[in-house]
Amino acid sequence: MTREVFIQGRGLVSALGPDLRSATACLAAGGVAPGRLCGPDGSPAWPYFGIPDEDDDWLARAHRLITRAQAESGTADIDAPLFIASCSIHIGAIESNPALHGDCLDFSDTIARWLGWHGPVYWISTACTSASNALLAAAERIRSGNASQALVLGVELRNRFTCGGFAAMQLLDTQRPRPLAADRSGLVLGEAIGAIRLGTEPTRWRLAGGANVVDGRDPAGASTEAVTRMTQQALATAGLDAGDIDLVKLQAAGSPASDLAELEGLRAALGKLPALTSLKAELGHTLGASGAAELALLTASIEEACWAPPRAPADPALGARLCDEAPQARFILHNILGFGGGHATVIVEDCA
Repeated sequence: MTREVFIQGRGLVSALGPDLRSATACLAAGGVAPGRLCGPDGSPAWPYFGIPDEDDDWLARAHRLITRAQAESGTADIDAPLFIASCSIHIGAIESNPALHGDCLDFSDTIARWLGWHGPVYWISTACTSASNALLAAAERIRSGNASQALVLGVELRNRFTCGGFAAMQLLDTQRPRPLAADRSGLVLGEAIGAIRLGTEPTRWRLAGGANVVDGRDPAGASTEAVTRMTQQALATAGLDAGDIDLVKLQAAGSPASDLAELEGLRAALGKLPALTSLKAELGHTLGASGAAELALLTASIEEACWAPPRAPADPALGARLCDEAPQARFILHNILGFGGGHATVIVEDCA
């Protein structure tokens, strides 16, 4: 018998604050502007949503932030599966100390030791869709009866290498990101730790379904056709019709072509677009952590009736705009699209 999967706990450490309560309060007060982060070798600084927690020791800071997010998500079964999702993993530590050794799996084991974890540990790195794919994998373990609980950690922490790489590809904006705006011109990166604890005990939020589609025809952008397939497959896994979706949390990072492709793909799958929102102008693009960090913030924002309104007028050519306030939404499509042609979504149900 297939079991239902619910969000049992959440944690978030981000530019908006050290926990979810601080984050929603910060949103209610107008959010925060991005700071600046220099690229490698002192190259020009770019806007960056950094966590306001300074420490010269990168690993000590990572330890503190990761354990903080995990603790906020509640008491976990340390024998359950742990899914660590990240693109940059511990690059920042190597930047500050080139003598450091060890690969991504070593750092995953280090995180597990910090948490006192005894269960199996999985590292998932599928670029920006990492945490969304970790959620899908963790939910499948629970639905199939192979686990009764799982913890997903999206981990993306400050490093100059990532910022320099995106700058070299001319993908970064010089000011705050403006999803769906007429003058949108690129991404603004950010760091975050998002923790999502899943289990079978009924709560307000149920993971109803989801899908991951890879289409590498445009490895640096979204594919309209892949967004359509992703949405259709997710609806099928959840047993829903297109008209059942009440809200879409868009990827909408501020990239001119990708924002358009995402909307066109959604229209093909859903017909009339439901209410839309994006969190990139508040958190920045937190890459591999996005799926967990944005899901934690989105669900908390709905619970607190605290909403991030659009930062700029919508582009009339898109025929779509972000909603000004939290809509009444039972089923939510939570999109994350990323490098390498990854297109992932999770459907969550508000059972309140």
